[in-house]
Amino acid sequence: MECKNGSLFMHEYLDGDIEAADEQKLRKHLQECEECSEHFRELKRTIAFIQSTSHVSAPANFTEGVMKRLPVERKRAKARRWLQGHPLLTAAAVFFVLMLGGALSSWSNNSEFSVSKQDNVEVKGHTAIVPEGKTVQGDLVVRNGNTRIEGKVNGSVTVINGSNYLASAGEVTGEIRELDQMFEWLWYKMKSTTDNIVHAF
Repeated sequence: MECKNGSLFMHEYLDGDIEAADEQKLRKHLQECEECSEHFRELKRTIAFIQSTSHVSAPANFTEGVMKRLPVERKRAKARRWLQGHPLLTAAAVFFVLMLGGALSSWSNNSEFSVSKQDNVEVKGHTAIVPEGKTVQGDLVVRNGNTRIEGKVNGSVTVINGSNYLASAGEVTGEIRELDQMFEWLWYKMKSTTDNIVHAF
């Protein structure tokens, strides 16, 4: 019998799965091969040792003791693990921070008078005027100035850092908003950006 077959028979014998004829071959081989015989004794000793320790159990507070001895995790690593575990929230937070930064930068840097490009809007000084008898199609946005509506606006009118005047003949089909504070403007900006993203899809 080859030694590799003897090794296979050893494992079958120790598992209790060996057939009688193979057990006879194994016994004969172990009498003839000193190396396999020594290997078989080592296997039997190992199994006996493992069986003798199977009744040993850890103390009741073993897990808590080990956990207390572990080094404290740094806040940075803890935060990184949380961010990696919540990718959707992380992406939303990064998007919000970037949008907030861009909006605040736009608010503080833009103090010039501006009017959204619309037909039938006249500009006099810092006032955007929709003349009587004229109609503006779409939303009208005026920044750092005033608005006077004598005609009709088929949309909303938003005045940022200014005031809105609606003549008795004037008509606005949408909302009329005056945004004088940064947070009102920021909310308007975020809402319009979100609406644009939704309409794009």
